[in-house]
Amino acid sequence: MKQSLWERLTERISAPLIERKVREQLSQIETANENPQGYFPIAVADRERSAAERYDIMQQALAAWRVNPLARRMVGLTSQYVVGGGFQIDCRDEYTLAVLQSFWKHPLNRMLVRCMEWCNELTLTGNLFLLLSTDAGGMSYVRAVPASSIEEIQTRAEDCEQAIAFVPRHSLNTMDAKPWPAYDPLQDSANEHGRFQTVMLHYTVNRTVGSVWGESDLAPVLRWLARYANWLEDRARLNRYRTSFMYVVKGRYQNEAERLSRQRALNTQPPTPGSILVTGEGEEWDVLHPRLESQESAQDGLALKKMLAAGAGLPMHFLAEPESATRTTAEAAGGPTYRHYEQRQQYFGWVLGDVLRAVLRRAAAYDAAIDMNADVIIRGADISARDNLALAEAAGQIIPVLNTLREQELIDEEELLRLAYRFCGEKLEEVKGKK
Repeated sequence: MKQSLWERLTERISAPLIERKVREQLSQIETANENPQGYFPIAVADRERSAAERYDIMQQALAAWRVNPLARRMVGLTSQYVVGGGFQIDCRDEYTLAVLQSFWKHPLNRMLVRCMEWCNELTLTGNLFLLLSTDAGGMSYVRAVPASSIEEIQTRAEDCEQAIAFVPRHSLNTMDAKPWPAYDPLQDSANEHGRFQTVMLHYTVNRTVGSVWGESDLAPVLRWLARYANWLEDRARLNRYRTSFMYVVKGRYQNEAERLSRQRALNTQPPTPGSILVTGEGEEWDVLHPRLESQESAQDGLALKKMLAAGAGLPMHFLAEPESATRTTAEAAGGPTYRHYEQRQQYFGWVLGDVLRAVLRRAAAYDAAIDMNADVIIRGADISARDNLALAEAAGQIIPVLNTLREQELIDEEELLRLAYRFCGEKLEEVKGKK
């Protein structure tokens, strides 16, 4: 089909404009606040639970933690292994380290105590919402907000992982509550009065790709916790009835009045346990009691407990249920659990480091002597004491071999140190950074 003159002119004019616009778009510098080129946002609604379902799971997890011993044990184990030994803050700049220590030990922060509460909140709800505020002197304060009191997380349209604001759940006490702005290090600055606004930081565990909210560690086992509790209560009730019994007296009576008279006499003075009862030939005594076929009850309880252990990622002996009489089997079963605790500890250490870096950026606005770019290293305690013994044995065996290789000039001194620290469970780069 032949084009008209107007169409040919329009095509010649619009083609350069479109090409220039595409070139300008492709030449834009991508930042953390812009949508990366070629990235298509994921439909968050398809990956998230509904607000009502999410709130219900949080309430169920909290209720289970309060009344169910197994639920509290699962949450407590995570906090004891992840935070139990405490965290150590390291920074090469001594003055910056002193500022961080003053924040850590401040009476209104008490981070050593709050770490346990934060870890419990992460385990129970899968989310940790922290409010960060700063006074006129540059000291920051952190408060955790319950995840169940957050109604909505507003994010950028281009990237669901970049939060903009957090909308609180409306209640009688928070009818006019305004959304908390999300912390953005690129836009976080003091106003004309030299004050920072209060912002919120959000951290999650068990979050799927394309989701905004995390999920509780107890979410997969809430149903089985309820079933195990109901089963155990039923067994306790049946065992209580096991000791109950009733006398049945059979005899030949002339009429109904005589039978009722005999029954009233026995009810007035029933035989006591251990007493001797003598009856005539016309009366036969028997005992009626519940017959509980409970041979399979142990297997039923063990099956329910195995489902709980599998859902929580715990070996059975962590839940007071020894799987085997051998210690080796029990230690081998704890390997994956220790790995899970180690990964959670690394993530929680990163959370603390991220909070400290935000505190440091705000403090640097009031004190020029603070090195805002100083590396902040968070070290957690060892997950298992047995690992130290194994590392000590490995280091004791490898160091003579490394010395021999060094004497034969097969490795240099730097490689010797790297391998020695590796078998000690440490990284040479972190040791140098600490110095």
